[in-house]
Formats: sequence, structure tokens, C-alpha cells
Amino acid sequence: MVAARRAWAEVDLGAIRHNASLLSRLVAPAALCAVVKAAAYGHGSVAVARAAVEGGASWLAVALVEEGELLRRHGIEAPILLLSEPPADAMEDVVALALTPTLYTGHGVEAAAKAVASAGAPPLAVHVKVDTGMHRVGAPPKDAPAVVEAVAHHPELTLGGLWTHFAVADEPTHPFTDIQCARFDAVVAGLAATGTTATLVHAANSAGALAHPGSHHDMVRCGIALYGVAPSPSLAAVDAVAGLRPALSLRARVSYVRRVSAGEAVSYGLRHPLERAATVATVPVGYADGVPWRLGVSGGEVLIGGRRRPLAGSVTMDQILVDCGDDGVMPGDEVVLLGRQGTEQITAWDWATLVGTIAYEVLCGIGPRVTKVYV
Repeated sequence: MVAARRAWAEVDLGAIRHNASLLSRLVAPAALCAVVKAAAYGHGSVAVARAAVEGGASWLAVALVEEGELLRRHGIEAPILLLSEPPADAMEDVVALALTPTLYTGHGVEAAAKAVASAGAPPLAVHVKVDTGMHRVGAPPKDAPAVVEAVAHHPELTLGGLWTHFAVADEPTHPFTDIQCARFDAVVAGLAATGTTATLVHAANSAGALAHPGSHHDMVRCGIALYGVAPSPSLAAVDAVAGLRPALSLRARVSYVRRVSAGEAVSYGLRHPLERAATVATVPVGYADGVPWRLGVSGGEVLIGGRRRPLAGSVTMDQILVDCGDDGVMPGDEVVLLGRQGTEQITAWDWATLVGTIAYEVLCGIGPRVTKVYV
């Protein structure tokens, strides 16, 4: 029998339920769509999807048909929105799995209608995405009515939703979110003037839900906030964010301890010379598991015994070294890389700030070698 790896990600499903409930109350009467793409931002999509629905989410959202198939295979029956237009050769799977595709091209509309007709299935509700300025995917505002008209032209399809996505909602004072809202509202109003309405109109992501209440419409799509993390440092002070609970902690155990003399240096590059003799602890987790290499040379810390301890030099592929000074750290002691221990806490934004990235990448970067433990 292979020994269990001494590093794990602990995912608090109670925190997911709590966050979903809080967000549902915050945006009511709008519905909550829980974004569980990318393995639920590294938390595990199946368990998180179930907890989110239990907490009040009415919808789920994923990026890929394969992600939707995984949820269906595990018996999850909630509506699932695909956030980008699926490839034409995936439309049959979309229909078979009862997923809700996002469409924004004539080719996408034709492929969806053909797949429904081929399956002899009832009309498929689709959502049309409007590109109001992020310029990633979506129909330009001037072209969106034609896509909606193409949907209406096919009896195999119905207009279940109309939506857009914000580019800078996590910068609450940036004026471009208001511009996007105005562009989107103009499309919605223009279609309504012709007698065309969608069942669900939605625009807000987590940042929109928290900082732009006028953008809530019929539904909001929350990703990062569902996991108890602020969309940006500038939104960390929003009252609702204070009520969110981080759902993931990254933990390990000390595997080896040695005393290193003053003047010696440790880890690759010998970038951490010891000014005094110290106890150096080895912890079996590294950049292959999602601990950024740069964390070791930019002031990264971990928690052992409820105290902050600096990383000793470069993060390696499978291990980190920790400078524990004169403290009596022992093999088997728990190490918290992300999360709380005692009164201290290290957050995904702490890492992100040190290494020049965003909390989303920190969470999604936790590698497949890290066992997930659900509590």
C-alpha cells in the first residue's frame, strides 16, 4: 500500500453553503449562479456544486462541456450554463446532457438547432452573450439582435437568457463598468421594443454582485466570492465580503528537521544564508503542488504552531524549507500554507500580492498531487 502524501487541501463545504446562502440573500430577488469551472477554482467541482445548490444557488456554470458532463455523471440535476459557445461537434453532447449553451455566432445557432433536431429533443433554451467591451467572446451589441433573431427562427431553440460579462467590476471606481451596463441595457431595451425578451437577463460576476447592485438583473454569476475570497484587494473592505468564509486551506506536515549552522545557506541557489544557527524544517510540498516558486524569494511564510515562519530560500518542485529559528519543531507537526492556524491566517491574496498575481491563479494552481479532504 502506498503511503499517504503528507500534503492536502482541506475544503470546508459548510463554508461553501454559507457563502452561497449569504450571496443569495444579498442579490435577491435575483437568482444565484455558482461558477464551478476549473474544478471549482481548485476546490473540486462535484462536491462544491452540491454544496452551492444546498446553500441556495439555482444555477451552476462551467467553461467546458466536459465539466458539465462530470456534474451530470454524478447526478447533479441543476441547470448548468456553458459560459462560452461550444464547438459544433460538441452540440450533440450539450443536448444529451441537458446543458444550456451560450451562443453568439450564426454558426453556433445553426449547430445547436441541428443537434436538437437530430436528437428529436424538445426545444433547447440557449443564452446569447453580448460583448459590451471585454472583447473576449460574445456578439457585438450591433450584432446581438441578429443572433437573437436567428435563435427565434429555429423552432428547436428558445431564448432562455441574454447576458454580458464585466471587465473591471473588481475596480469599483472604474467608470467602464457603467459604460458596459449602459451598452447592455440598450440591447435589452432594443429587443424588448420589438417584443423579444429573455427569461433570464444577467451581467454581474462576483465583483458586480458585491459592488454594483444595479447590475443584478435576474441572476448573478458568482465564482471567487463563492469560495470566500474577495474579487480584488480593493473589495476586501465591502461589508458582504467580511461575512464570507474562505473554503480552502492548504496543509502539510513537517517531514524532516535539521539544525543548520550560522553562515550556511539552504535550498537551490543558496539564497537564504543563516545569520544564526537555526532549526530548518522540510515540508513535502512544492511548486508542482501549486506553491509558487517566487514565494520563497519574496517573503513567503507558513504557519507552524500558530506562528508565522519564513520560507528558507527557493521553493523546489516537491519540498519547501522553513526557518524555525530556535523553536522545537518536530516531524509530523502540521504546517498551514493557506488558511488559519490559531489566531494567524494566510490568504490567497497574501500569496498573490507577494508573487505578483491574483488570488484566482493561486487557488486554481493547486496541483493534482494535493489530496482534497472535504469537511
